[in-house]
Amino acid sequence: MGQPRPLANLFSVELWERFSFYGMQGILAIYMYFSATAGGLGIDEGVALSIVGAYGGSVYIFSILGALVSDRLLGPEKTLFGSAVMIMIGHLALALVPGVPGLVAGLLLVAIGSGGLKATAATLVGSLYDLQDTRRDAGFSIYYMGVNIGGLFGPLVTGFAQKEWGFHLGFGLAAIGMAVGLTQYLLTRRSLPRTVHVVPDPLPRSKYPLWAAIAVVVVLVVLILVLTGAMNPGNLATIMVSLSVVGAVVIFTLLLTSEKVTGDERSRVVAFIPLFVGTAAFFALFQQQFTVITLYSDTRLDRNLFGWEMPISWAQSFNPFFIITLAPLFAALWTKLCTRQPTTPKKFALGIMLMGAAFLLFLPMVPVASVPVLWIALIMLVATLGELSLSPVGLSLTTKLAPAAFPVMMMALYNLSIALGTSLSGALAQFYSAETEGAYFGILGAVTIAIGLIMLAISKPVHQGMRGVL
Repeated sequence: MGQPRPLANLFSVELWERFSFYGMQGILAIYMYFSATAGGLGIDEGVALSIVGAYGGSVYIFSILGALVSDRLLGPEKTLFGSAVMIMIGHLALALVPGVPGLVAGLLLVAIGSGGLKATAATLVGSLYDLQDTRRDAGFSIYYMGVNIGGLFGPLVTGFAQKEWGFHLGFGLAAIGMAVGLTQYLLTRRSLPRTVHVVPDPLPRSKYPLWAAIAVVVVLVVLILVLTGAMNPGNLATIMVSLSVVGAVVIFTLLLTSEKVTGDERSRVVAFIPLFVGTAAFFALFQQQFTVITLYSDTRLDRNLFGWEMPISWAQSFNPFFIITLAPLFAALWTKLCTRQPTTPKKFALGIMLMGAAFLLFLPMVPVASVPVLWIALIMLVATLGELSLSPVGLSLTTKLAPAAFPVMMMALYNLSIALGTSLSGALAQFYSAETEGAYFGILGAVTIAIGLIMLAISKPVHQGMRGVL
């Protein structure tokens, strides 16, 4: 396709990493709340969904840690390789270590590893091109197709294995998928440019003891909180929400008060605040495909297909399927509209309102005893239309609004907005039940549409505050 050869390697690594990540996440919630006789851990449903949300949020928080390790200690290539190994070991722990110890070890390793890989993979893809290389955008499009192919097939394969042979084989297939991607990467990593082995901003050795001490203190604090019961499975999602909010406030304060930030840059940071809130609101509902919608698929969905029962996790493959199908159409639409396309704040407003509308589509099915699978497909179609309106432009916009002195900090803010929304998806899930689903979906859908309408109302001043950034 006229692209650099190493792109095929990185495409494969990301495809298999997403296969393992979404494959594992597709059966994670039901593994926790299914009874021991059904192969699960027998954890309370609300607690299980909260843990899934907290785990998903932690991936984005750990991506900030991964960026720091990449920029200051190891460089992007070594960080990606170490992260991929950690992910594979995490999946093996879930597959081979029984009970809660395997769950804790597996989730922690996969979360840290996924955060590190998320922080570095795109950097390695970017290293294959000069800034003026006209193949760059096409290369990233091909790379992100790997993300969605992995996201499509992961839940299908692991869900089928879990249904037919049990959870641990499902987790084992996720580990095998990661091993395949890692093996190919090992065989071809030498073809990457030399620049990916360089540490961009090396941490002086004189500061190693200080940062090591900080790491030890953090670990000790976490251990104390766990042992005293202050941190427990039931409040993990709330803790991750709090960490995301505190981290965002600290970074916004740093950017808005720094003397290194110019007047125009400060205005852009202020304009990013409502976009931060809107992104968090969107993902608070969107990421419930791994929490509430998983439970809904288990308890409310008629998964009978011609006498065969569809695995619960297969409902999670609708989203990547629709992305693969519709993303080229959205790209063609924005290209066709050119200067007449909506501004970025208006696209955000559209995406948020579509996500709220997707939740309102649950309401007609409240009195229905067994919901058709195609109805979930319709809901995920509307949610995906919202994602394509908001998510692709969010990452690009963040890089354009970032102050010259703080590009990494601005990217950390974007990741924190997703971490906040994902953690909220777990915290909110504790309020869901079959008896309250009408109020649950109705209130969250209406509130999210209201946030989208507010974003639409302030889109003009927000766009003006972006000071020339489209």
